Amino acid sequence: MSRILTMLFAMATIVFAVAGGVASAYLVGYLAEEYLFEGASRLTNIIFLMLVFVMITATLLTLAERKWSAFMQDRVGPNRARLAIPGLSNRSLGGIPHIITDVLKMLTKEDFVPGTANKFLFNLGPILAFAPVFALFAVVPAGPSVNVFGKTVDMVVATPDFGVLYLLAIASLAVYGTSLAGWSSNNKFALLGGVRASAQMISYEVALGLSLVGLFLAFSSVQMPALVGDVGNALVSGTGQAKYLWRTDGGFDLGLPAWGIFIQPLGFIGFFVASFAETKRAPFDAPEGESEIIGYFVEYSGMKFGMFMISEFVEVVVLAGVTASLFFGGHHLPFGGEWLAAQPFMQEHGWVYGTILGTFFWLKVIALIWVQLVIRWTFPRFRYDQIQNLGWKILLPVGLANVFITGALVLWDPSLRALGVVGLLEIGFFIALTMTTGAKSADAHDAAHGHGHDAHGHGHDAHGLPAHADPHSHSPAGAH
Repeated sequence: MSRILTMLFAMATIVFAVAGGVASAYLVGYLAEEYLFEGASRLTNIIFLMLVFVMITATLLTLAERKWSAFMQDRVGPNRARLAIPGLSNRSLGGIPHIITDVLKMLTKEDFVPGTANKFLFNLGPILAFAPVFALFAVVPAGPSVNVFGKTVDMVVATPDFGVLYLLAIASLAVYGTSLAGWSSNNKFALLGGVRASAQMISYEVALGLSLVGLFLAFSSVQMPALVGDVGNALVSGTGQAKYLWRTDGGFDLGLPAWGIFIQPLGFIGFFVASFAETKRAPFDAPEGESEIIGYFVEYSGMKFGMFMISEFVEVVVLAGVTASLFFGGHHLPFGGEWLAAQPFMQEHGWVYGTILGTFFWLKVIALIWVQLVIRWTFPRFRYDQIQNLGWKILLPVGLANVFITGALVLWDPSLRALGVVGLLEIGFFIALTMTTGAKSADAHDAAHGHGHDAHGHGHDAHGLPAHADPHSHSPAGAH
């Protein structure tokens, strides 16, 4: 019971901390608009969205991943580090001191540079690995644009006309960091890791772009604000993912929103898998798999290694934010959004309305981060040939098919309802496929072809040896 209460308290603390951060971002944005110049709130968003939310979340993930992996593997997590403070010296404090020790270790560890390395490119590698990933969040709308005491405050850093194309272009630059890190080290093992990482990242670039074409066709735009959309009212219907495919009549809006996950489930799966592969995290960590190869950053130490490490966790946060914006409605509520926006209190106090929706956006991001951690510690590492086959032979054809199907359905029914019906059928198919087990069919297949442990001793034991050749076997074949 105490553990449940602790978890509930931790969850409530996270929600209040996120809400406080979002409210502070809106209020500081108002002060910037009031006393600096129009559009100054976007400069303060660089501090709040990219330096506070993204970087602090990525830093906490270095601990959260270790604790979550310990929970899944039923072992003790990080709890050895202590603070030499009276009253706290015997407390693990949830493992938080481990973050401090990690930072101090990376900052004070010797900065080793191989004597035969290209020093300029060697130092440039970590920067090229970190900077593009960090810059991706600049176009992600983390909340609505609201009126705060007479000033319009946005909750996004930049809204270029080429929105999503910016994401694809900047994300593709990260491959240079891994390539240069492996090549400039003048280490054959690092070079092999860099080549493998580059080949893996490039193989998913095409599938990554194709998975988003369906959204472009559905909403006729590549701008992030247009894809996320705005809520409607009694006279004007919502736009983008804020509109409804079907809804009830009345004051409180309830229905099926046009979220990307409902109208583009194939696009969501392709985008999420391709993006996950580009993060080079398990099960796509073949470039760093210690059992197969030494990683491309084997020669890096100190804070240079820390930049490679933290860039992976920043990628986790950015992937969650982009996925939430493109496929889960961004900062919009699944229902009741129009009703909430129409409330006089919300119209008078826009920062409260923005805080509610902004908090809802970051809760979506946290949920998607949790999904990534579950995948990270559930699946074993894929073989390199399996990764290539998934990118070129599965995701690419599925992405092309999704583009043609989406284009045909949008031409046939511009209201997107037909696309929604097909999307719901696809979701149902995926759920049924996931819930179905192939154990019985596999056993039936083995029995039909004589591969089971039959009475004639032609089966195989757990080590793949013929049952009759097992020197420890003193019972008929199949008794194991």
